[in-house]
Amino acid sequence: MTAGGKRLFCFGYGFSAAALGALLGPTGFSLAGTCRTQAGCRALAAAGVDAVPFERTAPLAHPSRVLARATHILLSIPPDEAGDPALDCHGDAIAAVPGLEWIGYLSTTGVYGDTGGTWVDESAVPTPSGARGRRRLAAERGWLALGAERGLAVHVFRLAGIYGPGRNALSAVRRGAAKRIEKPGQVFSRIHVADIAQALAASIARPRAGAVYNVCDDEPAPAADVVAHACALLGARPPPLTPLEDADLSPMARSFYADNRRVSNDLIKRELGVTLRFPDYRAGLAALLADKGEAG
Repeated sequence: MTAGGKRLFCFGYGFSAAALGALLGPTGFSLAGTCRTQAGCRALAAAGVDAVPFERTAPLAHPSRVLARATHILLSIPPDEAGDPALDCHGDAIAAVPGLEWIGYLSTTGVYGDTGGTWVDESAVPTPSGARGRRRLAAERGWLALGAERGLAVHVFRLAGIYGPGRNALSAVRRGAAKRIEKPGQVFSRIHVADIAQALAASIARPRAGAVYNVCDDEPAPAADVVAHACALLGARPPPLTPLEDADLSPMARSFYADNRRVSNDLIKRELGVTLRFPDYRAGLAALLADKGEAG
């Protein structure tokens, strides 16, 4: 079945947006997205994506014209200190697009903050513990408010830690960049980029205005376990466990260890009918290792 006349426009055509485009393109969707550099725009054009330069300091020159054909809009640009660039610059233009069927905003499970390792679902009140999480939550609320005010089918997707081709523990081990940080009881949720794409596509097929979904796999796990498993797959010696307080981490990397939570994905399964291709990191890493592009 094709989707003749459908057009996906992505504010920020990055890792997750490209995965969705690769899934929708063969069904008949035309694809467009924003880029920040000339090289980025050339890469999108070479991939068959209509490329449009955009950033807060250089908004779309003719937004109504650029967005006119969009039937679906994906928002994947993170907020900056001033807010959400796409919402601030072009919220009104997006709301005025005729025939717009679906808007998706890519957020983060970081909005939940620290739950002490207990399970959290979409019914929980978000309590982000850092500035980045607070900015994300403000952006979520901004898009949902626009949807409610203007009758738009806005959906929020709270993504766990993203991995996939070229961006995974196997790649880190091969680069010599993998670390095993020890913080007893600490777990992280994660999600393969292919499963992000299928969750978004499932929402496009079943839109529900105002919906919020967690997008993560079935098994929250310590990051050190993921690295150890990647090393085992590659026949490499795992790096030693380093206590968090002794680890040489950037402030951003260290901030991830401030929160400890297990995130439930029940809603995407129950409401959207999603069956994860990679329900845990072992399945995801095994598939990546089997892929010729990742064999390294």
